[in-house]
Formats: sequence, structure tokens, C-alpha cells
Amino acid sequence: MDDHAVESYEHDDQHEVFRSLPFPFTDDRFPDQLGAVVQRTVLEGVEPAREVIHTDDNAWIVGDGVNDPNEPDAVVVTCIQHVAERDPAVAGLAGLPLGQVAYRENPGQPWSVEPHSWLTE
Repeated sequence: MDDHAVESYEHDDQHEVFRSLPFPFTDDRFPDQLGAVVQRTVLEGVEPAREVIHTDDNAWIVGDGVNDPNEPDAVVVTCIQHVAERDPAVAGLAGLPLGQVAYRENPGQPWSVEPHSWLTE
């Protein structure tokens, strides 16, 4: 994702957001202050989360799997807890190992997990 497309997302519960926190997480739950790059369509409830990536460097990315996350203003940095509260299936991915991607076609379907690799052109 382009660095210029990432910005903070304001919520009423203002607190510090951390890009990475020690993993594995206590009780397999996302820490409240864990930040993630999240597509606006997911955060705003327009599209469901269809992919969750836990990168090799312990960052988290949540996408809708249908829209281009590289478009201007397509993604924000926010606490992943906001996504997990909206979609309990995402909350269940807090134990996703480093370097893995979980994806599904639609809500209610099971997640498939495989090693993540960045697409190169």
C-alpha cells in the first residue's frame, strides 16, 4: 500500500495506537491499542472484512478483498479492535501467525489461512 494513502482515523475513544505489540497476544485477543491498516470500506461497514494479513514484521492489515487499497484515502490507521468489535470473526484471528493471511469470500464463511506474499508486478 502506498504510504501517502495511510492516515489516522478519528474515534471518540482517543488513545495511543501502536503499530506492533508483542505477539502472541494474551488470551488470543487483540490488544486495545494495536493499530492496523484498515480499508475505509471495512471500517465504515460498507464492505465486510474478507482478508486479514499478519505481516512478517508483525503489522496487521485488514481489507475488503474487492476494492483497491492503493487508491487515495482508501485506507486508514486505526485500532484493529474497532474492526473486531464489528465482526467477531475477525476477533478470532488474533492468533494468526506472522506471515500469514486469512481470507474468506463473505461473512459467515470460514477463513482460509495460507502464507502471505506481496504481489509484485
